[in-house]
Amino acid sequence: MTHRGGEARREPPPVESSRLVVLPDLAQAAASAGERLARRCALAVAGRGECAIALAGGDTPRALYARLASEPLRSRIPWRQVRVFWGDERGVPPQDPRSNFRMAQEALLSRVPIPDHRIHRMPAERADAEAAAEAYAALLREHLPAAADGWPQFDLVLLGLGEDAHTASLFPGAPVLREARRPVVAYQVPHLGMSRMTLTLPVLNHAAEVVFLVAGAQKAQALWAVLEGPRDPDRVPAQGIRPVAGTVVWIVDAAAASRLTRSSNG
Repeated sequence: MTHRGGEARREPPPVESSRLVVLPDLAQAAASAGERLARRCALAVAGRGECAIALAGGDTPRALYARLASEPLRSRIPWRQVRVFWGDERGVPPQDPRSNFRMAQEALLSRVPIPDHRIHRMPAERADAEAAAEAYAALLREHLPAAADGWPQFDLVLLGLGEDAHTASLFPGAPVLREARRPVVAYQVPHLGMSRMTLTLPVLNHAAEVVFLVAGAQKAQALWAVLEGPRDPDRVPAQGIRPVAGTVVWIVDAAAASRLTRSSNG
C-alpha cells in the first residue's frame, strides 16, 4: 500500500505489551481507566515535571471523567502539571452540544484545578480548517517531548471505539488513515455531513500509553473485529493503533467483550 507520492506505507511493528482488561460493567471499567491515568500522570510528572494527555469524545468517556473529577482520584492527580489535548473534534463551536470539548469541560475540566492555559481544545470549527490543524500540530510540537524521529509524544492517549471500528476521527476507508507526515489533519467526513479534526496514527502510535475504553453490547462486533478479526486497518481503523514503543490497553465491559475468545490479561 502507498500514500501520497508513491512511498510505501510503513506500519509500526506489533507490540507485545497489548493488554485486555474485561470488567463487569462501565462503572468498573471507568474506575480502572481512571487508575491507569492517575498512575501515568504521576510517572510523567515525577520524570519530567508534567503530563500530556489526549482526551476522547463520545458518550463512554463521560463515566471516566466523572471519576477523575471525584475523590479520591481528583486529589491524586497533579492537575496543575497536566496538559490536556484532544484526540479529535467535530467541526462545531465549543458551546455546541456535539462538541467533544464541551463534554469534557462540563464533566471534568471545570471541576478540577487545572489552569486554563493548560487546556488546548481543537479549533475544528474554524473556516480555514487546514490552517487550524497546522496550528494544533504546532502546539503539540511546542508542548510535548519529541521522539527520536521527531513525532510528538503523549504520556497517555484515551480512545474510544465506534460501532464501525473507527477511533478518534479515523473512519473506515478515509485517506487520513494513510497519513504519514502530519500529526493533525482536518477533513470532511461525507457520511457524517461535517468536518472533523483528528490526531493521525503516527502521533497516536508514539504515545507512551494508549487506553481504549469500550462499553456496551453494540460495540461487541467492532471489538471482535479489531482484536480477533482479519487484519485490515483500512476497514477496521482501530487496528492501526500499534504503538512504536508504548503500551496499548483495552479496558472493556463484559457486554463489549461478549464475542471475544481471548481472556483478560491486564
